[in-house]
Amino acid sequence: MSDTLRLPAEQTFASELEALRGGDDENKPQGWALSPRATVTYLMGGKAKNGAPISAKYVGDKRLIETAIATLATDRALLLLGVPGTAKSWVSEHLAAAISGDSTMIVQCTAGTDENQIRYGWNYAQLLAHGPSRQALVPTPLFRAMEAGKLCRLEELTRMGSDVQDTLITVLSEKMMPIAELNSAVYAVRGFNVIATANNRDKGVNELSSALKRRFNVVVLPLPSDMDEEIAIVTKRVGEMALSLDLPAPKNVAEEVARVVAIFRELRGGATLDGKTTLKTPSGSLSTAEAIAVMVGGLSQAAFFNNGKLSAEGIAPNMIGAIVKDPVQDKAVLEEYLEAVLKKRADYAEYYRMLVDLV
Repeated sequence: MSDTLRLPAEQTFASELEALRGGDDENKPQGWALSPRATVTYLMGGKAKNGAPISAKYVGDKRLIETAIATLATDRALLLLGVPGTAKSWVSEHLAAAISGDSTMIVQCTAGTDENQIRYGWNYAQLLAHGPSRQALVPTPLFRAMEAGKLCRLEELTRMGSDVQDTLITVLSEKMMPIAELNSAVYAVRGFNVIATANNRDKGVNELSSALKRRFNVVVLPLPSDMDEEIAIVTKRVGEMALSLDLPAPKNVAEEVARVVAIFRELRGGATLDGKTTLKTPSGSLSTAEAIAVMVGGLSQAAFFNNGKLSAEGIAPNMIGAIVKDPVQDKAVLEEYLEAVLKKRADYAEYYRMLVDLV
């Protein structure tokens, strides 16, 4: 086992990617490591041509993944849109790993991101000593992706300012980046494209200009509509994360996942699963990703403090952190849910007791 806490997807799933490449005799867009069909198999799971099993990286509608891959084979960039926790970054990483063999060309967009972090920067020691030159230029991940013909990932695109976002327009439309200081430009090599992610809950933070929107094809990744599907996703990811963190996974993991997912789905949906009781909704998204984080936190607490026993005692404190984002509004929402719904369910008695004590 590697000492690295988290390896990029192309290293973690190197054997699967190699198996897919070995039997991939279909047409590939120039610069791609895998064909579009093999890329779908890598994301959705299945078997390589040599019979090697390929694990599913995304559980959901196959057509969404096909649309995303087909977009990247054109000259249009891809924008993965969805509420927090819909696996946008996860899908982005695996698409880059499968198509380019490199998922590390990434820009994390924030309110503090400036043009130099998108286009290029300068080594100021070299700049002062020798003036502007190619040796003094510091390429960004976007710059390197253009030169190498690979995919660049822009995470949380709407988090950075509108003026900085618009520096992408020339890159996406002309496939080139001017370097004014050198009176030259870098031209994108075939295989280059951009995958951006954005949270449609926060679309008003720095909404994309209409000019930039036109350069993207938008694929919306939804929260799982089916409870069994969401339970399967959470159980699978919790198992993978427990393995990577050397946390033992008790036999009742799936049972506790089902309880956590049921609570989260009712609170975010504003109604009980049977539709008989209307509920107030908290300010947080209570996404699949948050359910995974709650369960991993519960596993850690069970391993180190509860003698390996996974129960509401370890899970409930993590649930409070996920549900109560606003200490006034969300606390009232949770208290109402506990008294109106959870108190009446015998198989949730331990969760009711622990959450009442904590809220």
